[in-house]
Amino acid sequence: MLSHASRSRRALRTLIGLLAGLTLAAGAAAPALADDDAPDIRWSVTPANESGPDGRTFVENTLDPGESVDDHFAVRNVSGETVEFALLAADGFYTSAGRFDILPAGEESVDAGTWISLPESVTVGPGETAVVPFTLTVPDNAEPGDHAAGITASITSVQESEDGTAVGVESRVGFRVTTRVTGVLTPEAAVQAVAGEYTLSWNPFRPGEVLVGLEVENRGNTILLAGGTVSAGGQSAAFPAEGENPQELLPGDTHRFEVLVDDVWPLFVVPASVVVTPTVVTMGGESSTMEPVTADTIVWAVPWPQLLLLLGIALLILALVWGRRRSKKRLQDMLDQAREEGRRANDAPANDASADAS
Repeated sequence: MLSHASRSRRALRTLIGLLAGLTLAAGAAAPALADDDAPDIRWSVTPANESGPDGRTFVENTLDPGESVDDHFAVRNVSGETVEFALLAADGFYTSAGRFDILPAGEESVDAGTWISLPESVTVGPGETAVVPFTLTVPDNAEPGDHAAGITASITSVQESEDGTAVGVESRVGFRVTTRVTGVLTPEAAVQAVAGEYTLSWNPFRPGEVLVGLEVENRGNTILLAGGTVSAGGQSAAFPAEGENPQELLPGDTHRFEVLVDDVWPLFVVPASVVVTPTVVTMGGESSTMEPVTADTIVWAVPWPQLLLLLGIALLILALVWGRRRSKKRLQDMLDQAREEGRRANDAPANDASADAS
């Protein structure tokens, strides 16, 4: 079912992992405390070996059920004071915006987040880096396929709301941990909720555009990269668009795409089709392309500008025809009147002559 593609997907996989790590780190880009007098606390969290950061931006493993692996991560404190960071491992997910995140501390993990054992906290001096060990153990009954989690180091600050109430705000930085459990892999994708909307160009000599919304569901047990094309009215557009990052779908995930197709003429009914070509990425960076998944819909596109233009042309032609007929009738009336006056002029001398004879 799968055909092996180029190993160049390895770089793409690395980019996605890096973006996931940056997403988890976004909360710490600014000072974590709201008080103007509070110190500026900044930190980073990356995978590491026993000596320190090892260049990885995320952790990936392929393990058998019941197997475990020991690993490390580094917490670097770049602020000017000693900080105690809370450590957390939790299930990972993608937000509606397509960014990777993990469950907050108050929500209970049920999958790969429960497989990771690590200390509850770590204290790091100013400008120092602490290497923290952790262990990932796959349960004996773990289902085959990909399981996503994340590890974060966080601090909690107290901020004041508009009504003066003190609110605890958690700022966290972390990285992604993905585990592929060996067994039968069953990649599967589906396309659903396909619908389109046409936007007119009120210039009758310019086409409009079709916005097609669709949902791609990962029904298999492997991580997929979702991409494809949308065609409408003889035009097509790819998603993700050029320059955009590919969207990963974890097993069970559904992500909504909106694709804009330009230069589509309104023809009352515009057929639209979606072709999704999911890609399965292995832990080693290789990739396999699945069979395309397709879906079709129709988009109503009433050509109002063109109809108004045709109506205007028709009215103009009608006015010209009516004016021509009116002018022709007026000319005919004038000719008839001239003939009548000529006849009357010819009859007048004859009548006068008859009167003289009598």
